[in-house]
Amino acid sequence: MRNLSRRAVLAGLAAAGAMPARAAAPSRIACLEWTSAELVVSLGLEPIAVSDTKGYRDWVAAPPLPAGTIDLGSRGEPNLELLAELKPDLIVGAYGYGLDAATFARFAPVWNVPFYDGTGTPYAQAESEALRLARHLGRTDIGERFAIAAAATIAAAKEKLAARAAEPLAVVSMFDDRHVRIYGRGGLFQDVLDRMGVANAWTGETNSWGFSTTGIEQLVAVGEARLISLDPIPPHVAIRIARSSLWANLPCVRAGKVTTIPPVWPFGGLAAAARFAGLLAEAV
Repeated sequence: MRNLSRRAVLAGLAAAGAMPARAAAPSRIACLEWTSAELVVSLGLEPIAVSDTKGYRDWVAAPPLPAGTIDLGSRGEPNLELLAELKPDLIVGAYGYGLDAATFARFAPVWNVPFYDGTGTPYAQAESEALRLARHLGRTDIGERFAIAAAATIAAAKEKLAARAAEPLAVVSMFDDRHVRIYGRGGLFQDVLDRMGVANAWTGETNSWGFSTTGIEQLVAVGEARLISLDPIPPHVAIRIARSSLWANLPCVRAGKVTTIPPVWPFGGLAAAARFAGLLAEAV
């Protein structure tokens, strides 16, 4: 009998039913946290359900959730009865949000995204985890293109800001009229600033998530550096800040160097990194 190619032999075995069929990639995906939802949507998939969809749209914003995404309830306590009814074939969570994977494993396999587990920088982990999940979902090519596009966006923003790279800035979120969350070492924003060659004016201590919560008066430390404030700012907080003499007397405020940009999820992945870089280049 003439020799057959390996490909022909495998094809014949598959046609005859002698080989097991390849398992289908998961398609009914539920996301327990915004970080995991951002990643799943970035890979071109539509999760059937996400915890706190309103919060995602307010605080993450992009990539946008499909209009029909079901709300799974709070991120801290997803609705288990609803999850059981939805019958997902994959549940995607994120490191550090206090949810026990064993609680959800009875409904479907659980995939955790460890962007902030301390084993690497957030950007590097975001890239490797995006590629890892893409392979698991049968979307390796999409994952690779996504990673390349994110890096290209940051590179373009770096080029746009090249003339002003020597000017330091600080990035904050405002939750009340007396405190800010300020981002620095160990966080995604710091990674992006480093890649863009932009100095962070905040060099104070940060926690394992790369931020510090501090009194507004501590912003004196950034001097007249540009202050980048992330939306959303609660309306009542914005009113109080506008009336605050403490705020008005900060050097950066007196110098007119406060810029507000649209929402970016500080604890996100490649999509958040690229979005931050692009918004920063436009704003500055």
